Amino acid sequence: MIPQPPGENNSPAPSWRLVPFSEEHGPLVCGWRYPAPYNVYDWPDWTELVRRGDEFADEELRRHQYVAAVDADGVLVGFGQLFPLVSESGTPIVRLGLGLRPDLCGGGRGVELTRLLVLEARRRSPGCTVDLEVLTWNIRATRAYEKAGFRISDTYVRDTPTGPAEFHCMVSPLHNFGGIR
Repeated sequence: MIPQPPGENNSPAPSWRLVPFSEEHGPLVCGWRYPAPYNVYDWPDWTELVRRGDEFADEELRRHQYVAAVDADGVLVGFGQLFPLVSESGTPIVRLGLGLRPDLCGGGRGVELTRLLVLEARRRSPGCTVDLEVLTWNIRATRAYEKAGFRISDTYVRDTPTGPAEFHCMVSPLHNFGGIR
């Protein structure tokens, strides 16, 4: 059984690690609810996700692309998707998708999760470019990604389940992050 988060989290800077994203993590992530306007990141109910066989409800996709971030006690604090792509020139790209537990958002803790995911992407695909997409209005996330070393490389509009939206594509440079290994 996966430990549940405490009601309050007043711990100092986290010491997190990545583990395989298990089926037990799915209902927890699907139960996370973000306040507006961040509620666009809410996942559907786990039962619905399983019915559709989408994203981390798909066992094969979960095994190959998803990781869970846990704290020192094994409590789920976030997750990441490492989506493999190839550039027009043939360079491997890993596009990150990530989510931080709602009670941990807004306190600067997304930086460590982002850095851990970059390191995992480079472990899985040495020499790859690591990028991510972020909605342009999400200044909080953009700042966290910048603190993790990402820089905006492009801005564009693309379709989403709720209609067209403007995104930044952000790219991480090839370097290590002070002390996180």
